[in-house]
Amino acid sequence: MKARYKAIVDTFAALIRAGTLTPGTRLPTHRHLSQREKISLATATRVYTELEAMGLVSGETGRGTFVREISVPYGHGVDQQAVASDVLDLNFNYPELAGQGELLREALRQVSNAGDIESHLRYQPHAGRLTDREIIAGHFSCQGFRPAPDNVVIVNGAQHGLAVTVMGLLRPGDVVAVDALTYSGFKALATLYHLELIPVPSRADGPDLNALQQICQKRPVRAVYTMPTLHNPLGWVMNREQRQVLAGIARAHDLIIIEDTAYAYLIGRPPPPVAVYAPERTVYVTGFSKNVATGLRVGAVICPESYRPALERAVRATSWNTPSIMTTLVCNWIQDGTVSRFETLKRRDARERQAVLRESLGELACITHPNSYFAWLPLAEEARADRVVKDLMDNHISVSTAEPFCTAQTIPQAIRIALGSVSIDHLRTALVKVREAIALEQSR
Repeated sequence: MKARYKAIVDTFAALIRAGTLTPGTRLPTHRHLSQREKISLATATRVYTELEAMGLVSGETGRGTFVREISVPYGHGVDQQAVASDVLDLNFNYPELAGQGELLREALRQVSNAGDIESHLRYQPHAGRLTDREIIAGHFSCQGFRPAPDNVVIVNGAQHGLAVTVMGLLRPGDVVAVDALTYSGFKALATLYHLELIPVPSRADGPDLNALQQICQKRPVRAVYTMPTLHNPLGWVMNREQRQVLAGIARAHDLIIIEDTAYAYLIGRPPPPVAVYAPERTVYVTGFSKNVATGLRVGAVICPESYRPALERAVRATSWNTPSIMTTLVCNWIQDGTVSRFETLKRRDARERQAVLRESLGELACITHPNSYFAWLPLAEEARADRVVKDLMDNHISVSTAEPFCTAQTIPQAIRIALGSVSIDHLRTALVKVREAIALEQSR
């Protein structure tokens, strides 16, 4: 015989899927449901927990339980396959510049004409060839940050760099402090490797470091994941004092610092990396996907000497080594100044897109940085982000809600927009529709 709570779950699920309970409908409180169905409060909670696990409802602390827009996939786009060709993608960032294809063609000719072409047919050292590591170490040297080539591990993009860091230095069950809104790719890694993420509240200018200190005093935190230079998705850049305080907390509580700098190139003169203030415990993760091209899966992990063997073992276990042809191509572009030119042009492009954003959104609330390729749009308290996403998808525009980025229990009603993947004209058109969809939702 079916358990009583299961029958209630099935009834709710059928009503939601049939559209009888429409998206945004507030369901009865746990106490009201228990009284109405003559079940215990714990059983009522179990009903809503199961509906939430099915992706049919979302619970919000202090507000209640709401029916989700189920025509929008769970995760709202970040974990989906590539969007259809007729959809304007404001979900992913893959900024490109005119003429990059021809530059790639010429770069491949140079690689093919090099005298050591046959070396690319053989296995490479797990951390990459020393000459390549020297070039990459020089490229990321800045303001007191002078990484030794021996401490550079070449990886298949920044995401792979985060993965080998997690695999090499953390264990299932480890507690990692992260921003309450953080990069969705690190959330995915945490789920895969069974890490416990503890959300650190954010202030307007960065993480609440007093809150981090209190978390470390109460919980056995093993590491902290941070994006100090152009945070994704909120766009702040931590100042020198904040970086020094973070380093001090990490030292006091013996934390590993995972410093993600994927978007740091967009800031012309950022403060020194956190790695400068805590070099003995910081893993600096970066890549060439955003500043060069997403298809060139080359990145780097710069780490203390004591961490390097574990990271090399993780590279060996996952990919053996980064394809040397791609690494050579990127290193050649570093040496001839192409990477620096790309970065300059993309900083300019990002500023132009931010100007379009401000012009198109008008008075709509927006959290961003003038050099970033993304924006965060908080909604009014009673608005539903999933309905905005659905309305925009019906108009062939793909955006994301806060869900993929949120590590806290309560998911804020907000929209995250990527600005770097469509033409300026298409971006302007899409952003006007975003403004209209949000205005419509907030007027309901």
